[in-house]
Amino acid sequence: MKRKKKKGILSKLLSKGVILTFQLIASIVFLAYIYSLKMLPLRYYLILVVILLVLFLGEVIWITSGARKKRRTGKRFRIFISKFTSVLLSIFMITVSVFAARGNDFINNITNAFTQTRVIAVYVMKNSDIEKVEDLKGKTIGVENKTSVSNITDALAQIQDQIGSEPKKKNYDDYAVLADALYENEVDCIIADQSYLGILETNHESFSDETRVVYQMEVEEKINTVTTKTDVTENSFIVYITGIDTYGSVNTISRADVNLLVCVNPVEKQILMVSIPRDTKVNLHMNGKMDKINHSAMYGINETIQTLEDFLDLKVNYYAKTNFSGVTNIIDALGGVTVNSDYAFTTLHGNYKIVKGKNQMDGDKALCFVRERYALPNGDFDRGKNQQKLLKAIIDKAISPKIITNYNNILSAVEGTFETDMASDDIKALINMQLDDMAEWDMFNVQVTGDPEYTYKTYSQKGQRTYVTAPDKDKLEDIKNVIDKVENGEKISSKDVKGLQ
Repeated sequence: MKRKKKKGILSKLLSKGVILTFQLIASIVFLAYIYSLKMLPLRYYLILVVILLVLFLGEVIWITSGARKKRRTGKRFRIFISKFTSVLLSIFMITVSVFAARGNDFINNITNAFTQTRVIAVYVMKNSDIEKVEDLKGKTIGVENKTSVSNITDALAQIQDQIGSEPKKKNYDDYAVLADALYENEVDCIIADQSYLGILETNHESFSDETRVVYQMEVEEKINTVTTKTDVTENSFIVYITGIDTYGSVNTISRADVNLLVCVNPVEKQILMVSIPRDTKVNLHMNGKMDKINHSAMYGINETIQTLEDFLDLKVNYYAKTNFSGVTNIIDALGGVTVNSDYAFTTLHGNYKIVKGKNQMDGDKALCFVRERYALPNGDFDRGKNQQKLLKAIIDKAISPKIITNYNNILSAVEGTFETDMASDDIKALINMQLDDMAEWDMFNVQVTGDPEYTYKTYSQKGQRTYVTAPDKDKLEDIKNVIDKVENGEKISSKDVKGLQ
């Protein structure tokens, strides 16, 4: 009596019952996940349900009918093709679900930002023999004795615990003089609130490049919401986009070198982008004192938002924030970008040679390119144009087919260097709306302009000679009028922004 041959493991795995069950489970998981994302319009979702149902029923019919007639010529091949198609479809749905899950996690990770980090740091000159906290024993630490006093006191207490003795201190009245003391070797090191880095650079433009941090303490602070939420698919809304001048964590309090208001009318499908140069002279919301807009961020992002609201007579609905690490990480993840420069120059940071015309850039070179202003004929205004050029280069590279193969690396590069207080459901609602109507958007650009001047009266650097840009009042009023039209849901035209670019 002949024994029946046992089916191999592969044959069992490829049996029609297992394959169809696998496809059914994959379809259910895929549909459930796509539904939970809330990004696909309902009509497209229903079409997807019908397609997957038809495919599943088709596979059932093909496999089962083929099995009943497997002795006929070509039926075994038909069964093989049916099984192969079913497995391939199931793998595809699982893969898409994994990618969608990664994207959903990314959205959740960058949204609902309600904290900011204050960093207290000990700086030494790059050629200093101080390498670590323990080396501070017996050294003299310069201290500014007017701001962030409690946090600096806590940091000094931590240093005392580590070196076993109370640090020797020398007090100074402001950060500009404190930095001078470090450069002139009056002290061995200085301790400072990193958010005031701009004032440390008052007399030392390359302070960050010429010093090192040997110790830092981070203090997490809660952000009380000052933005005004709205229905982003029905009402006009304004997003404040800022780029801060730090590496590492994006929620660190620091100066705002990039200030951009994106005014969106989702009904008329129009976007108005308003650029505010970093040196623009404004009155701070917290006390009415005059300062530069980028200095307002030293007092937290809420101060910048409310100062801009006062300055332009508007309401900010959301904010988005990135930093130096965000720029370098995304460009390196994209494999570099090509940027066209209007001028040949050498960057102050990084000492990169930029040629007139096309330049291939990695993340660090691109960052130094958009930070440069002193080597450009029109200073900060040319820097603003270079920032726009880099943004366009990033977008061009990001929408290329290569993004598919580098999808996970790009999301990982952005995480931790970008955040927003917009809820994940609002972002998904915008994606859903765009997929639903596939509308083309009209985009308009305006920029606050003005005349350069020097003053000794800024709130953050009182008594120090400070460069500011006094805004052109007539153009400022025209910009306010255009913003009002967007906020009121009115359609704007190129005539409204003529002469305001």
